[in-house]
Amino acid sequence: MSKKNDKKIQNLLLGLLFDAIGMASYLIPGIGDLLDVFWAPLAGWLMTRMYKGKIGQAAGIITFVEEIIPGIDVVPTFTIMWLYTYVLSGKKGI
Repeated sequence: MSKKNDKKIQNLLLGLLFDAIGMASYLIPGIGDLLDVFWAPLAGWLMTRMYKGKIGQAAGIITFVEEIIPGIDVVPTFTIMWLYTYVLSGKKGI
């Protein structure tokens, strides 16, 4: 496999893991929202590390907001960003 394909697969697997972590707060009623206070900034930062440039920064802000607002952390922002980057935008690798 090429390095671009390796990065593509790595970003998909990490994205699925990070989306699962974000949704895991629903498993712990009452405490989950408190955990989101810590997870939201970390998730936003991770998004900016995975996807560079202005699009990564915008995705980081969206991820932070999505994770910090109670009730909407079921949106799989990492997976959506992966789909946007590798399927919808037409880029073959970053």
